[in-house]
Amino acid sequence: MKVLNLYACLGGNRYKWDEVVDNLEVTAVELDSEAARLYQERFPNDTVIVSDAHQYLLDHYKEFDFIWSSPPCPTHSRFQTSMKTIRKMQYPDMQLYQEIIFLDSFYEGKYCVENVIPFYTPLIPAQQRGRHLYWTNFVLPNDINERKNPELSRGLAKDIIERLSVYHDYDFTKYKGKQDNRKMARNLVDYEAGRTIFETALGIIRKSDTNQTSIFDYEM
Repeated sequence: MKVLNLYACLGGNRYKWDEVVDNLEVTAVELDSEAARLYQERFPNDTVIVSDAHQYLLDHYKEFDFIWSSPPCPTHSRFQTSMKTIRKMQYPDMQLYQEIIFLDSFYEGKYCVENVIPFYTPLIPAQQRGRHLYWTNFVLPNDINERKNPELSRGLAKDIIERLSVYHDYDFTKYKGKQDNRKMARNLVDYEAGRTIFETALGIIRKSDTNQTSIFDYEM
């Protein structure tokens, strides 16, 4: 099975996929070269490409059975409104909706686009699970096994990193790039949610393949 993992970061969503299916071929696209290096270290069998995920999707979407995309979320976050008096404002990044429309219109496989619950009413309806929205072309389970986040409202930066490192089963102090590793750790997809969503999509793909084979067997 060929999977495209866009805006792969450190692979939070991808962490448990190998428990779901054998012979998994994952292509991960991440623009941050340091994050890409650590992703490759974490998942040595994946193909890791340092590139613009948005453009890569447009150029290669036909090559994959399942696509996961987690476009950058800061310009959509509710944090925007709570900090509007002390920070420079930005337009919401509409590449999120470009990808949803594109996949829904032209992609024949299963897909999942993940992002935060925005400060505005979503322009395209999504399935909400926990603190996130998921745009998919299949129905998600009501419970995607998303675990309760650790308490992060109090404590020093070091304490927050330690708590999130335990939660995600990854040492975020390894990251030495330009991004704030606390923000990176906060935004990483919960691996149990990533597993459940992938497993759900895979089940639908397998059922479709079985039905297709049965049709051909009958015709023969």
